[in-house]
Amino acid sequence: MLKKRIIPKFLVSNGRLVKAVRFFDNWREAGSPVSTAKVYDSYGVDEMIFLDINASTTGNLIDHTIIEDVSEEIFMPFAVGGGVRNLEQIRLLLSSGADKVCITSAATENPDFVSQAAKRFGDQCIVVNIDYKTTEDGCFIYKNGGRDCMKVDPLDWALKMEEAHAGEIIINSIDRDGTMSGYDLDLIAKLSDRLEKPLIASSGAGSLKHCIDAFEAGASAITISSMFLFTDHSPIKVRSYLGGNGIDVRRQSGSRS
Repeated sequence: MLKKRIIPKFLVSNGRLVKAVRFFDNWREAGSPVSTAKVYDSYGVDEMIFLDINASTTGNLIDHTIIEDVSEEIFMPFAVGGGVRNLEQIRLLLSSGADKVCITSAATENPDFVSQAAKRFGDQCIVVNIDYKTTEDGCFIYKNGGRDCMKVDPLDWALKMEEAHAGEIIINSIDRDGTMSGYDLDLIAKLSDRLEKPLIASSGAGSLKHCIDAFEAGASAITISSMFLFTDHSPIKVRSYLGGNGIDVRRQSGSRS
C-alpha cells in the first residue's frame, strides 16, 4: 500500500504567495514562492503544489520563471497549475522543472485534453484539480477560479477524469477553503470508494485531528495551506501526529528531520 502524503499547497498571484477564505474573502499575502518552497523542502515534505489563482481568468499561464527558480532551490517533487490549456504549455512547465501539472478549467471545457495530455506526457504527470461548491441547487464543480458553475456533480466529474487517465485527482472545496474547519469527509469517503487513482483532499485543514480524519475517510494525500502559513503547526508536527496515530506516512527526509 502506498504511504500517505502531506502536501503544502501555495497559491500564487502576481509572483507572490497569497491566501484567502472561500477563494475570494480576506486576502492575505503569504511571502515569496521561492523562499517558502526552500523552507518546506528543508522540512522534508512529500511534495508541494503551486497554483496561480488568476491565470485562468486572465488567459495567462502560471509564470514559468517562478517554476524554474523553485526547481533550482528544492529537491522535492512539485506540481504546478494555473491557466494550463494546451500541450505546449504543459511541456513548458515540465521542462521548467515541475514534476506534475494541474488542470482545472481546461478539463471542464474539453475533457479530451486530459486524455491527450496523459498520452503525451504520461498519467503520472497529469493531475486534475476539481473546485466545487454546494448551492441551493446542489453540489457542483466550478471553473475560472471558482467563478463559473458547471452544473456537474464532483463525484461524476472525478470518475470521468479518472477515465480520461488523470494520474491523480484533487478535490478542492470552495466552501471550506481557508476556513480551517475540516475537510469534506463525506465526499472524500464517497470518492475513495469509487476511484482507483490517488485522491488528494484539499481545503479545510485547521488541526491535527482534521488531517487524520481525512486519511481515515480514504484520502491518499492531503494538502495543507492556511494551517501551515498562519499557525504554529509544521510538517514535522503533522507527520509525527499521524505516525503516532497509526497512519502510514513517509519517513521525513529534510534537513530539519
